[in-house]
Amino acid sequence: EEVEQGEGEQESEEGAAEEEAGDTDQSAVVAKLKEVQDKEFVEVRLPADVVAEAQQAWTAFINSASSREAAGEAIYAALFDSAPSLQSLFKTARSVMALRFMNGLNSIISAANSPSALKVQVETLGFQHLDLEVTVPRVIIFRDAIVDLFIMEMGPRFTNKAKLGFLALLNYAGGAYIYIRREYAVRIRIINASWRTANNKAADFMDAGAEGGEGEANAGENQEASEDAAQEK
Repeated sequence: EEVEQGEGEQESEEGAAEEEAGDTDQSAVVAKLKEVQDKEFVEVRLPADVVAEAQQAWTAFINSASSREAAGEAIYAALFDSAPSLQSLFKTARSVMALRFMNGLNSIISAANSPSALKVQVETLGFQHLDLEVTVPRVIIFRDAIVDLFIMEMGPRFTNKAKLGFLALLNYAGGAYIYIRREYAVRIRIINASWRTANNKAADFMDAGAEGGEGEANAGENQEASEDAAQEK
Protein backbone atom coordinates (compact mmCIF):
# COMPACT_ATOMS: atom_id res chain seq x y z
CA GLU A 1 0.00 0.00 0.00
CA GLU A 2 2.86 2.36 0.86
CA VAL A 3 4.40 1.65 -2.56
CA GLU A 4 1.09 2.39 -4.31
CA GLN A 5 0.68 5.57 -2.31
CA GLY A 6 4.21 6.64 -3.20
CA GLU A 7 3.55 5.98 -6.89
CA GLY A 8 0.30 7.96 -6.70
CA GLU A 9 2.07 10.92 -5.13
CA GLN A 10 4.80 10.75 -7.77
CA GLU A 11 2.23 10.74 -10.59
CA SER A 12 0.45 13.71 -9.01
CA GLU A 13 3.71 15.61 -8.74
CA GLU A 14 4.59 14.81 -12.36
CA GLY A 15 1.13 15.90 -13.51
CA ALA A 16 1.41 19.14 -11.58
CA ALA A 17 4.88 19.74 -13.04
CA GLU A 18 3.61 19.14 -16.60
CA GLU A 19 0.65 21.45 -16.02
CA GLU A 20 2.94 24.14 -14.64
CA ALA A 21 5.27 23.75 -17.63
CA GLY A 22 2.26 24.05 -19.96
CA ASP A 23 1.11 27.22 -18.21
CA THR A 24 4.63 28.63 -18.50
CA ASP A 25 4.76 27.85 -22.24
CA GLN A 26 1.37 29.48 -22.84
CA SER A 27 2.40 32.56 -20.86
CA ALA A 28 5.53 32.76 -22.98
CA VAL A 29 3.37 32.65 -26.12
CA VAL A 30 1.24 35.55 -24.84
CA ALA A 31 4.37 37.53 -23.97
CA LYS A 32 5.85 36.87 -27.42
CA LEU A 33 2.63 37.85 -29.18
CA LYS A 34 2.55 41.26 -27.57
CA GLU A 35 4.45 42.14 -30.73
CA VAL A 36 3.79 41.26 -34.37
CA GLN A 37 5.66 38.06 -35.28
CA ASP A 38 6.26 37.80 -39.02
CA LYS A 39 9.39 35.62 -39.12
CA GLU A 40 7.51 32.35 -38.61
CA PHE A 41 4.01 30.98 -38.88
CA VAL A 42 3.38 28.12 -36.47
CA GLU A 43 0.54 26.85 -34.30
CA VAL A 44 0.09 28.74 -31.02
CA ARG A 45 -1.80 27.79 -27.88
CA LEU A 46 -3.03 30.66 -25.75
CA PRO A 47 -4.04 30.20 -22.10
CA ALA A 48 -7.63 28.98 -21.81
CA ASP A 49 -8.69 31.82 -19.50
CA VAL A 50 -7.27 34.44 -21.88
CA VAL A 51 -9.10 32.90 -24.84
CA ALA A 52 -12.33 32.59 -22.84
CA GLU A 53 -12.34 36.25 -21.80
CA ALA A 54 -11.48 37.42 -25.31
CA GLN A 55 -14.36 35.37 -26.70
CA GLN A 56 -16.73 36.68 -24.02
CA ALA A 57 -15.73 40.25 -24.86
CA TRP A 58 -16.32 39.61 -28.56
CA THR A 59 -19.76 38.15 -27.90
CA ALA A 60 -20.64 41.09 -25.65
CA PHE A 61 -19.51 43.54 -28.34
CA ILE A 62 -21.67 41.86 -31.00
CA ASN A 63 -24.68 41.73 -28.68
CA SER A 64 -24.30 45.40 -27.80
CA ALA A 65 -24.68 46.39 -31.46
CA SER A 66 -28.07 46.52 -33.16
CA SER A 67 -26.88 43.98 -35.75
CA ARG A 68 -23.77 42.23 -37.03
CA GLU A 69 -23.68 44.78 -39.84
CA ALA A 70 -23.66 47.61 -37.29
CA ALA A 71 -20.83 45.92 -35.38
CA GLY A 72 -18.87 45.62 -38.61
CA GLU A 73 -19.54 49.27 -39.42
CA ALA A 74 -18.19 50.28 -36.00
CA ILE A 75 -14.98 48.31 -36.66
CA TYR A 76 -14.65 49.86 -40.12
CA ALA A 77 -15.17 53.39 -38.78
CA ALA A 78 -12.70 52.86 -35.92
CA LEU A 79 -10.03 51.62 -38.30
CA PHE A 80 -10.29 54.30 -40.95
CA ASP A 81 -10.88 57.15 -38.52
CA SER A 82 -7.56 56.29 -36.91
CA ALA A 83 -5.76 55.82 -40.24
CA PRO A 84 -7.59 57.34 -43.25
CA SER A 85 -4.64 56.52 -45.50
CA LEU A 86 -5.44 52.81 -45.24
CA GLN A 87 -8.78 53.32 -46.95
CA SER A 88 -7.05 53.49 -50.34
CA LEU A 89 -6.02 49.84 -49.91
CA PHE A 90 -9.60 48.63 -50.07
CA LYS A 91 -11.57 49.06 -53.29
CA THR A 92 -14.68 47.22 -52.09
CA ALA A 93 -17.83 49.05 -51.01
CA ARG A 94 -17.84 50.17 -47.37
CA SER A 95 -20.77 47.97 -46.32
CA VAL A 96 -19.18 44.87 -47.88
CA MET A 97 -15.77 45.63 -46.37
CA ALA A 98 -17.28 46.19 -42.92
CA LEU A 99 -18.97 42.79 -43.04
CA ARG A 100 -15.71 41.16 -44.17
CA PHE A 101 -13.87 42.66 -41.20
CA MET A 102 -16.61 41.36 -38.96
CA ASN A 103 -16.58 37.84 -40.39
CA GLY A 104 -12.79 37.65 -40.44
CA LEU A 105 -12.44 38.64 -36.81
CA ASN A 106 -15.25 36.31 -35.81
CA SER A 107 -13.60 33.34 -37.52
CA ILE A 108 -10.25 34.02 -35.82
CA ILE A 109 -11.71 34.48 -32.35
CA SER A 110 -14.00 31.45 -32.70
CA ALA A 111 -11.02 29.23 -33.62
CA ALA A 112 -8.75 30.53 -30.84
CA ASN A 113 -9.35 27.44 -28.66
CA SER A 114 -7.70 25.12 -31.18
CA PRO A 115 -4.12 25.84 -32.35
CA SER A 116 -4.55 23.79 -35.54
CA ALA A 117 -7.95 25.29 -36.43
CA LEU A 118 -6.65 28.79 -35.69
CA LYS A 119 -3.65 28.31 -37.97
CA VAL A 120 -5.80 26.98 -40.81
CA GLN A 121 -8.27 29.86 -40.47
CA VAL A 122 -5.55 32.51 -40.37
CA GLU A 123 -3.77 30.87 -43.32
CA THR A 124 -6.99 30.92 -45.33
CA LEU A 125 -7.49 34.61 -44.60
CA GLY A 126 -3.84 35.28 -45.41
CA PHE A 127 -4.22 33.84 -48.91
CA GLN A 128 -7.33 35.97 -49.39
CA HIS A 129 -5.24 39.07 -48.60
CA LEU A 130 -2.27 38.33 -50.88
CA ASP A 131 -3.13 41.36 -53.00
CA LEU A 132 -2.73 43.72 -50.02
CA GLU A 133 0.65 45.00 -48.91
CA VAL A 134 0.34 44.14 -45.22
CA THR A 135 3.18 45.57 -43.11
CA VAL A 136 3.99 45.57 -39.40
CA PRO A 137 3.06 49.27 -38.95
CA ARG A 138 -0.28 48.67 -40.67
CA VAL A 139 -0.97 45.64 -38.49
CA ILE A 140 -0.27 47.77 -35.42
CA ILE A 141 -2.66 50.48 -36.65
CA PHE A 142 -5.39 47.89 -37.23
CA ARG A 143 -4.75 46.15 -33.89
CA ASP A 144 -4.73 49.34 -31.83
CA ALA A 145 -7.88 50.63 -33.55
CA ILE A 146 -9.76 47.43 -32.64
CA VAL A 147 -8.51 47.39 -29.06
CA ASP A 148 -9.27 51.10 -28.56
CA LEU A 149 -12.78 50.55 -29.92
CA PHE A 150 -13.39 47.76 -27.42
CA ILE A 151 -12.06 49.83 -24.53
CA MET A 152 -14.35 52.70 -25.49
CA GLU A 153 -17.44 50.57 -26.15
CA MET A 154 -17.14 48.07 -23.32
CA GLY A 155 -15.30 49.83 -20.52
CA PRO A 156 -14.53 47.52 -17.58
CA ARG A 157 -16.13 44.56 -19.36
CA PHE A 158 -13.08 44.54 -21.61
CA THR A 159 -10.78 42.96 -19.03
CA ASN A 160 -7.00 42.85 -19.06
CA LYS A 161 -7.07 39.18 -20.07
CA ALA A 162 -9.49 39.93 -22.89
CA LYS A 163 -7.18 42.69 -24.07
CA LEU A 164 -4.19 40.33 -23.92
CA GLY A 165 -6.14 37.81 -25.97
CA PHE A 166 -7.05 40.32 -28.66
CA LEU A 167 -3.52 41.70 -28.85
CA ALA A 168 -2.12 38.19 -29.22
CA LEU A 169 -4.65 37.06 -31.84
CA LEU A 170 -4.40 40.23 -33.94
CA ASN A 171 -0.60 40.21 -33.81
CA TYR A 172 -0.59 36.51 -34.74
CA ALA A 173 -2.93 37.03 -37.69
CA GLY A 174 -1.17 40.15 -38.92
CA GLY A 175 2.26 38.53 -38.71
CA ALA A 176 0.91 35.50 -40.57
CA TYR A 177 -0.45 37.69 -43.39
CA ILE A 178 3.00 39.23 -43.84
CA TYR A 179 4.73 35.84 -43.68
CA ILE A 180 2.35 34.23 -46.18
CA ARG A 181 2.63 37.11 -48.64
CA ARG A 182 6.41 37.08 -48.42
CA GLU A 183 6.98 33.31 -48.50
CA TYR A 184 4.14 32.08 -50.69
CA ALA A 185 3.66 34.90 -53.17
CA VAL A 186 6.87 33.95 -55.01
CA ARG A 187 5.72 30.33 -55.27
CA ILE A 188 2.32 31.38 -56.55
CA ARG A 189 3.95 33.60 -59.20
CA ILE A 190 6.07 30.62 -60.32
CA ILE A 191 2.99 28.40 -60.52
CA ASN A 192 1.11 31.06 -62.50
CA ALA A 193 4.04 31.52 -64.87
CA SER A 194 4.28 27.74 -65.39
CA TRP A 195 0.54 27.57 -65.98
CA ARG A 196 0.73 30.35 -68.57
CA THR A 197 3.64 28.58 -70.30
CA ALA A 198 1.72 25.30 -70.39
CA ASN A 199 -1.35 27.05 -71.78
CA ASN A 200 0.72 28.79 -74.47
CA LYS A 201 2.31 25.49 -75.52
CA ALA A 202 -1.10 23.84 -75.64
CA ALA A 203 -2.40 26.71 -77.79
CA ASP A 204 0.61 26.42 -80.13
CA PHE A 205 0.02 22.67 -80.43
CA MET A 206 -3.64 23.22 -81.26
CA ASP A 207 -2.73 25.87 -83.84
CA ALA A 208 -0.18 23.52 -85.43
CA GLY A 209 -2.75 20.76 -85.53
CA ALA A 210 -5.28 23.04 -87.15
CA GLU A 211 -2.77 24.17 -89.78
CA GLY A 212 -1.87 20.53 -90.51
CA GLY A 213 -5.52 19.69 -90.98
CA GLU A 214 -6.00 22.57 -93.38
CA GLY A 215 -2.94 21.47 -95.39
CA GLU A 216 -4.23 17.91 -95.69
CA ALA A 217 -7.65 19.20 -96.79
CA ASN A 218 -6.06 21.42 -99.44
CA ALA A 219 -3.95 18.53 -100.72
CA GLY A 220 -7.03 16.35 -100.94
CA GLU A 221 -8.88 19.01 -102.90
CA ASN A 222 -5.95 19.43 -105.34
CA GLN A 223 -5.78 15.68 -105.88
CA GLU A 224 -9.49 15.49 -106.62
CA ALA A 225 -9.17 18.38 -109.08
CA SER A 226 -6.31 16.60 -110.90
CA GLU A 227 -8.30 13.37 -111.15
CA ASP A 228 -11.33 15.24 -112.52
CA ALA A 229 -9.15 16.93 -115.16
CA ALA A 230 -7.65 13.62 -116.19
CA GLN A 231 -11.09 12.06 -116.62
CA GLU A 232 -12.25 14.99 -118.80
CA LYS A 233 -9.29 14.43 -121.14
